[in-house]
Amino acid sequence: MTLTVEASSLSLNDVHRFLKLEELSNGSFTDFLNLEPLTEFEEQDLLRIRNDFRRYLSAGKISEGLVKFLTIAPLMRLAGFYDVPIRLTMEDSVAIAVEDEDRRITGRMDILAINSPQSNIAPLFWVVVIETKNSAIEVGEGLPQLLTYAFKSLNQQPFVWGLVTNGLRYQLVYLRCGQQPTYQLMPLLNLNESPDAIELLQVLKSICKLPNFQ
Repeated sequence: MTLTVEASSLSLNDVHRFLKLEELSNGSFTDFLNLEPLTEFEEQDLLRIRNDFRRYLSAGKISEGLVKFLTIAPLMRLAGFYDVPIRLTMEDSVAIAVEDEDRRITGRMDILAINSPQSNIAPLFWVVVIETKNSAIEVGEGLPQLLTYAFKSLNQQPFVWGLVTNGLRYQLVYLRCGQQPTYQLMPLLNLNESPDAIELLQVLKSICKLPNFQ
Protein backbone atom coordinates (compact mmCIF):
# COMPACT_ATOMS: atom_id res chain seq x y z
CA MET A 1 0.00 0.00 0.00
CA THR A 2 1.35 3.42 -0.99
CA LEU A 3 1.05 6.22 1.54
CA THR A 4 0.28 9.66 0.06
CA VAL A 5 1.90 12.59 1.85
CA GLU A 6 1.27 16.30 1.25
CA ALA A 7 4.48 18.23 0.64
CA SER A 8 3.27 21.13 2.81
CA SER A 9 3.06 18.81 5.83
CA LEU A 10 6.67 17.62 5.65
CA SER A 11 9.34 18.68 8.12
CA LEU A 12 12.98 19.19 7.17
CA ASN A 13 13.83 15.86 8.82
CA ASP A 14 11.13 14.18 6.71
CA VAL A 15 12.70 15.61 3.54
CA HIS A 16 16.15 14.35 4.53
CA ARG A 17 14.77 10.87 5.29
CA PHE A 18 12.29 10.39 2.42
CA LEU A 19 14.39 11.94 -0.37
CA LYS A 20 17.84 10.94 0.92
CA LEU A 21 18.80 14.60 0.56
CA GLU A 22 21.87 15.82 2.45
CA GLU A 23 22.49 19.40 3.60
CA LEU A 24 25.97 20.81 3.02
CA SER A 25 27.45 23.84 4.76
CA ASN A 26 26.08 27.21 3.66
CA GLY A 27 27.28 28.37 0.27
CA SER A 28 28.14 31.64 -1.46
CA PHE A 29 26.34 33.04 -4.52
CA THR A 30 29.62 33.78 -6.26
CA ASP A 31 30.59 30.10 -6.07
CA PHE A 32 27.89 29.37 -8.67
CA LEU A 33 26.79 32.66 -10.26
CA ASN A 34 28.27 35.68 -11.99
CA LEU A 35 26.79 38.75 -10.26
CA GLU A 36 26.83 41.79 -12.54
CA PRO A 37 26.39 45.44 -11.41
CA LEU A 38 22.88 46.88 -11.72
CA THR A 39 22.03 49.71 -14.07
CA GLU A 40 20.68 53.00 -12.73
CA PHE A 41 17.22 52.09 -14.08
CA GLU A 42 17.30 48.73 -12.28
CA GLU A 43 18.31 50.36 -8.99
CA GLN A 44 15.48 52.91 -9.28
CA ASP A 45 12.93 50.21 -10.08
CA LEU A 46 14.22 48.10 -7.21
CA LEU A 47 13.77 51.04 -4.85
CA ARG A 48 10.13 51.40 -5.96
CA ILE A 49 9.53 47.70 -5.27
CA ARG A 50 11.06 48.06 -1.79
CA ASN A 51 9.01 51.16 -0.98
CA ASP A 52 5.73 49.62 -2.18
CA PHE A 53 6.28 46.51 -0.08
CA ARG A 54 7.35 48.53 2.99
CA ARG A 55 4.16 50.59 2.78
CA TYR A 56 1.95 47.49 2.82
CA LEU A 57 4.04 45.74 5.47
CA SER A 58 3.69 48.70 7.85
CA ALA A 59 -0.10 48.32 7.61
CA GLY A 60 -0.05 44.70 8.85
CA LYS A 61 -0.37 41.20 7.45
CA ILE A 62 0.48 40.58 3.80
CA SER A 63 -1.07 37.53 2.12
CA GLU A 64 0.72 35.18 -0.28
CA GLY A 65 -1.17 36.76 -3.17
CA LEU A 66 -0.04 40.27 -2.27
CA VAL A 67 3.54 39.10 -1.80
CA LYS A 68 3.45 37.78 -5.38
CA PHE A 69 2.01 41.03 -6.77
CA LEU A 70 4.17 43.42 -4.75
CA THR A 71 7.56 41.71 -4.88
CA ILE A 72 7.87 38.43 -6.79
CA ALA A 73 6.20 39.51 -10.04
CA PRO A 74 8.06 42.86 -10.39
CA LEU A 75 11.39 41.36 -9.28
CA MET A 76 11.14 38.50 -11.76
CA ARG A 77 10.14 40.87 -14.54
CA LEU A 78 13.08 43.15 -13.73
CA ALA A 79 15.42 40.15 -13.66
CA GLY A 80 14.30 39.02 -17.13
CA PHE A 81 12.08 36.04 -16.33
CA TYR A 82 9.26 37.45 -18.45
CA ASP A 83 11.39 37.43 -21.61
CA VAL A 84 11.16 34.89 -24.41
CA PRO A 85 11.59 31.89 -24.28
CA ILE A 86 11.02 31.67 -20.50
CA ARG A 87 7.51 30.84 -19.38
CA LEU A 88 6.15 31.16 -15.83
CA THR A 89 3.62 28.61 -14.60
CA MET A 90 1.61 29.05 -11.38
CA GLU A 91 -0.30 26.66 -9.12
CA ASP A 92 0.38 23.47 -11.09
CA SER A 93 -0.18 20.05 -9.54
CA VAL A 94 3.04 18.30 -8.58
CA ALA A 95 3.43 14.58 -7.83
CA ILE A 96 6.73 13.13 -6.71
CA ALA A 97 7.38 9.42 -6.29
CA VAL A 98 9.98 8.64 -3.66
CA GLU A 99 12.23 5.72 -4.61
CA ASP A 100 12.75 2.91 -2.11
CA GLU A 101 9.84 4.18 -0.02
CA ASP A 102 6.16 3.22 -0.10
CA ARG A 103 5.26 6.88 -0.28
CA ARG A 104 4.13 9.35 -2.90
CA ILE A 105 4.55 13.02 -2.08
CA THR A 106 2.02 15.38 -3.66
CA GLY A 107 1.57 19.11 -3.52
CA ARG A 108 1.11 22.35 -5.41
CA MET A 109 3.85 24.81 -6.24
CA ASP A 110 3.50 28.59 -6.29
CA ILE A 111 5.68 29.76 -9.16
CA LEU A 112 7.82 27.76 -11.54
CA ALA A 113 10.17 29.21 -14.14
CA ILE A 114 10.73 26.96 -17.13
CA ASN A 115 11.88 27.13 -20.74
CA SER A 116 9.60 27.38 -23.74
CA PRO A 117 6.56 25.04 -23.83
CA GLN A 118 8.34 22.86 -26.42
CA SER A 119 11.33 22.28 -24.16
CA ASN A 120 11.60 18.98 -22.31
CA ILE A 121 14.20 20.32 -19.91
CA ALA A 122 13.21 20.07 -16.25
CA PRO A 123 12.45 23.22 -14.25
CA LEU A 124 15.62 25.08 -13.32
CA PHE A 125 14.12 27.48 -10.78
CA TRP A 126 11.32 26.94 -8.25
CA VAL A 127 9.70 29.61 -6.06
CA VAL A 128 7.59 29.05 -2.94
CA VAL A 129 5.79 32.04 -1.40
CA ILE A 130 4.42 32.27 2.15
CA GLU A 131 2.49 35.12 3.72
CA THR A 132 4.18 37.55 6.08
CA LYS A 133 3.15 39.69 9.04
CA ASN A 134 4.86 42.41 11.02
CA SER A 135 6.00 39.60 13.32
CA ALA A 136 7.61 38.02 10.21
CA ILE A 137 7.01 34.31 9.66
CA GLU A 138 10.37 32.69 9.18
CA VAL A 139 10.96 31.67 5.57
CA GLY A 140 12.44 28.41 6.83
CA GLU A 141 8.87 27.18 7.28
CA GLY A 142 8.58 26.89 3.50
CA LEU A 143 11.94 25.17 3.02
CA PRO A 144 10.74 21.52 3.22
CA GLN A 145 8.10 22.18 0.56
CA LEU A 146 10.60 23.95 -1.70
CA LEU A 147 13.17 21.16 -1.41
CA THR A 148 10.52 18.55 -2.19
CA TYR A 149 9.46 20.30 -5.39
CA ALA A 150 12.97 21.15 -6.57
CA PHE A 151 14.28 17.65 -5.87
CA LYS A 152 12.18 16.25 -8.73
CA SER A 153 14.14 18.34 -11.25
CA LEU A 154 17.38 16.55 -10.34
CA ASN A 155 16.14 13.52 -12.29
CA GLN A 156 16.82 15.40 -15.53
CA GLN A 157 19.60 17.89 -14.81
CA PRO A 158 22.67 18.25 -12.60
CA PHE A 159 21.46 21.17 -10.46
CA VAL A 160 18.46 23.36 -9.69
CA TRP A 161 17.85 26.65 -7.85
CA GLY A 162 15.02 27.33 -5.42
CA LEU A 163 13.66 30.35 -3.57
CA VAL A 164 11.34 30.56 -0.58
CA THR A 165 10.19 34.03 0.47
CA ASN A 166 7.65 35.93 2.52
CA GLY A 167 8.32 39.09 0.51
CA LEU A 168 10.66 40.53 3.12
CA ARG A 169 13.20 37.74 3.50
CA TYR A 170 14.57 35.64 0.62
CA GLN A 171 16.16 32.23 1.13
CA LEU A 172 17.79 30.82 -1.99
CA VAL A 173 18.86 27.19 -2.18
CA TYR A 174 21.18 25.35 -4.56
CA LEU A 175 20.49 21.64 -5.12
CA ARG A 176 22.87 19.28 -6.91
CA CYS A 177 22.43 15.65 -7.98
CA GLY A 178 24.96 12.86 -7.68
CA GLN A 179 25.26 9.56 -5.87
CA GLN A 180 24.25 11.62 -2.84
CA PRO A 181 21.87 14.51 -3.73
CA THR A 182 22.78 17.63 -1.74
CA TYR A 183 21.57 21.16 -1.10
CA GLN A 184 23.15 24.34 0.21
CA LEU A 185 21.47 27.35 1.77
CA MET A 186 22.68 30.66 0.40
CA PRO A 187 22.91 33.85 2.53
CA LEU A 188 19.49 35.04 3.73
CA LEU A 189 18.59 38.36 2.05
CA ASN A 190 16.32 41.11 3.37
CA LEU A 191 14.49 43.33 0.86
CA ASN A 192 14.48 46.27 3.30
CA GLU A 193 18.29 46.30 3.45
CA SER A 194 19.72 48.10 0.42
CA PRO A 195 22.85 45.92 -0.07
CA ASP A 196 20.72 42.76 0.29
CA ALA A 197 18.10 44.02 -2.16
CA ILE A 198 20.77 44.80 -4.75
CA GLU A 199 22.37 41.38 -4.31
CA LEU A 200 18.94 39.71 -4.57
CA LEU A 201 18.26 41.27 -7.96
CA GLN A 202 21.79 40.46 -9.12
CA VAL A 203 21.25 36.81 -8.15
CA LEU A 204 17.88 36.59 -9.91
CA LYS A 205 19.36 38.14 -13.07
CA SER A 206 22.25 35.67 -13.00
CA ILE A 207 19.94 32.66 -12.55
CA CYS A 208 17.81 33.94 -15.44
CA LYS A 209 20.91 33.95 -17.67
CA LEU A 210 21.82 30.32 -16.99
CA PRO A 211 22.11 28.26 -20.22
CA ASN A 212 18.90 26.25 -19.79
CA PHE A 213 16.84 29.46 -19.74
CA GLN A 214 18.25 30.78 -23.01
